[in-house]
Amino acid sequence: MRWNFDETARREGTDCIKYDLREETFGRKDVIPMWVADMDFKTPGFVVDKLRKRVDHELYGYSYRPSGYFSSIVKWLAVRHKWQVDKEWICFCPGVVPALNLCTLAFTRPGDSVIVQPPVYTPFFSAVENHGRNIVYNQLSEKDGRWTMDFESLKKSVSDNTKMIIISNPHNPVGRAWTPEELQTLAGICQENKILILSDEIHCDLLLPGFTHTPVAGISEEISDITVTCIAPSKTFNLAGLSTSSVIISNPILRKYFNKRIDSLHVGNGNIFGNIASMAAYAEGQEWVDELMEYLNGNVGYVQKYCHDHIPEIVPVKPEATYMIWLDCRKLGMTGKELQDFFVQKAGVGLNEGSAFGPGGEGFMRMNLGTTRATVMKALEQMDNAVTQIIKK
Repeated sequence: MRWNFDETARREGTDCIKYDLREETFGRKDVIPMWVADMDFKTPGFVVDKLRKRVDHELYGYSYRPSGYFSSIVKWLAVRHKWQVDKEWICFCPGVVPALNLCTLAFTRPGDSVIVQPPVYTPFFSAVENHGRNIVYNQLSEKDGRWTMDFESLKKSVSDNTKMIIISNPHNPVGRAWTPEELQTLAGICQENKILILSDEIHCDLLLPGFTHTPVAGISEEISDITVTCIAPSKTFNLAGLSTSSVIISNPILRKYFNKRIDSLHVGNGNIFGNIASMAAYAEGQEWVDELMEYLNGNVGYVQKYCHDHIPEIVPVKPEATYMIWLDCRKLGMTGKELQDFFVQKAGVGLNEGSAFGPGGEGFMRMNLGTTRATVMKALEQMDNAVTQIIKK
């Protein structure tokens, strides 16, 4: 490999949420942190070099996004995902989570209903509920370790008051890369009922071998017209701290409403370093992402084999995308709180407890594999020892 993903980077003492808030989050600071979704790999050198060059200029006044910012995104989406996007469609937002909230404010009114598909990324819930909208659950179905959308339930969930659905594509935490057929069926229901699709595609570049990403808005012009897509380089290149994302809206009326919200709150300027990092990542990052996914796939395979051979009580759901893996821990017979306490106090590993992701998440744990193989091995050994101890009892 051209890049060394086995290199250990010390993150303690950098105001890092994942490491420096362990004691506050888990009650002890020595847990192996495999929770919050950022990676332990250094941001690639071709991004860092561009940032250093800009830092050396020593003037950081007001700035704008140059044409290269937009063209790098357009080219990346065309090459990586076969999605043809006009640069005029690209709107700025300081993060995908802020975008979810701004879209809720821009496209719905208090009292409107918004559908989400749990178990799902927890900020989906607050993006709806914090603004006086009604949340409606279209829970995913699970059979033999495979998760799918429940379209019959979705149809029954729709009312005259339903204005929007928020989807995770690829899905966090279950790791599905939704197929074109699944997304087409979803979009058909939304078209029939005049429902806007808000698609969080922040994990779209993190595809494991054998799988591809389908942008919802890339299926057809008609579907693009009712779709708002959120992307960012943050998960792919470990740039979350630079608060830079894009909201892609082909429909000019929807785009006008979104930009009006951004302008009213004066959060559209972004920052110099986010602009530069985004351009560098999208312009030069193709090979780096390919090697990253090869390494992450190795982590996934290691977890699957280790659990199969040593901890059959924990069944990993094989992800198709993202660097998270969804662990089925129902054979341990514990409640969500008991699982969290078990992994923290007995195994010394900090994971995300499944019920936090909403209905359907009970009995599961989310594990972040965006770290070195050595860290994954150590965590699994500690989990193995902890499970062995309770079995002996």
